Amino acid sequence: MNTFLAVLAGLIPSVGVGLLFWLAMRKIMHADRNERLALDRMDAEENETAKGTTA
Repeated sequence: MNTFLAVLAGLIPSVGVGLLFWLAMRKIMHADRNERLALDRMDAEENETAKGTTA
């Protein structure tokens, strides 16, 4: 039982760091996707405005 607890104690920090890394990367990917969507919306609005002023 002591061996199991020692192995578990050795794995918990690695799992914790892995979980934190996963959460950080997930947040970064979601932020990037949302920023790209916002930029696409801005570009579409600018294109509509440009078409309206030249016509």
